[in-house]
Amino acid sequence: MKKILLIIFFSCSYLLSAQEADLPTTYYLIRHAEKDRSDPNERDPSLTEKGMNRVKEWVKLFESTPFDAVYSTNFQRTRQTADAIAATRQLTTTLYNPRSFNMKAFKAATKGKRVLVVGHSNTIPFLANTLLGEKRFDIIDDDINGNLYVVTTVNNRSSASLLHFE
Repeated sequence: MKKILLIIFFSCSYLLSAQEADLPTTYYLIRHAEKDRSDPNERDPSLTEKGMNRVKEWVKLFESTPFDAVYSTNFQRTRQTADAIAATRQLTTTLYNPRSFNMKAFKAATKGKRVLVVGHSNTIPFLANTLLGEKRFDIIDDDINGNLYVVTTVNNRSSASLLHFE
């Protein structure tokens, strides 16, 4: 009887771990919405009215996407974009620094989840490429704020798509 219980226990453990390994991880990566450019010396501008309207569009676009986590760099424009989306799910935005970003730890923490990452014209394509494991995407032009990169990983295989919402 003990042997049968052990066999059942290990079989269930194996099946649960196999199912966990098969769960897809999906990353949604966007650049912050339109920032205020009225003061060229301002290093941390907030969003413009157009930017706030874009945030509302992102919220609407993502309303049926069940995010498990939302990440943002620590700038007003990225936090404003990320926080509005996170708030609709009662999530707290996790801040990250792209200069000291630990990709291995990030992947481990987000495995099997749906994650939104908000960044910048130079960081979002870099993150998408790193998650994908190949250089497919270039830096975003400074006047583009409507790109959505979707990177999905299942069993160490990744695919990506780029959608434009301008």
